[in-house]
Amino acid sequence: MTDVPSMRGAEVGRRIGVGLMYGLFKPRVLGSWRVPASGPVIFAVNHSHNIDGPMVMGVAPRPTHFLIKKEAFVGPLDPFLTGIGQLKVDRHSTDRTAIARALGVLKQGGVLGIFPEGTRGEGDFASIRAGLAYFAVRSGAPIVPVAVLGSSDRPGRLTKALPPLRSRVDVVFGDPFDAVEGARSSDTGGGGRQAGGSGRRTRKALDEATARIQKQLTAHLENARRLTGR
Repeated sequence: MTDVPSMRGAEVGRRIGVGLMYGLFKPRVLGSWRVPASGPVIFAVNHSHNIDGPMVMGVAPRPTHFLIKKEAFVGPLDPFLTGIGQLKVDRHSTDRTAIARALGVLKQGGVLGIFPEGTRGEGDFASIRAGLAYFAVRSGAPIVPVAVLGSSDRPGRLTKALPPLRSRVDVVFGDPFDAVEGARSSDTGGGGRQAGGSGRRTRKALDEATARIQKQLTAHLENARRLTGR
């Protein structure tokens, strides 16, 4: 049986993130009220800087379990990241353990954080992998697009690996949407949603879901840039 990451650990991680992100930078958070208060959710986050994940962890209204490349789990970071409920994933193979643990997070009604571009880059959602569609279709969880803007504008003077201290970083949460068009209409009743989607998982269905997801994420990023002036 695959262990599901601790939701309590993720809450500890969220509290650490709150202290660090608000202590080092000036986050401006827009649309956090759009995040469903309960039930499974997938955050789809653009990725242009190393602080994007910790920033979302610190400003999101719910504790988040991010899928993080296994290369980050080195030395003391390994037990720390595992302890705060983060998920180690091998990006170069079909990591069935990571997949099972991520689905477990959604099954227990948690929040799964994914960088759909697969790696750090321009952060523009120009190319996304099929993994996000797989988790969304398989679980039935809604996707909340998240745009992090300003983290990679310029390096800090003291530490080049970080944005300038006390600089503003915008985090914009979008409206939840389903990977499969019309999926929400088949839900049975209000309240929190339960994970356990029954959508088709054929290659064609996943390709269609990926195309729909990319369109939604790109539109959200454009809207976030208009809202923030970035």
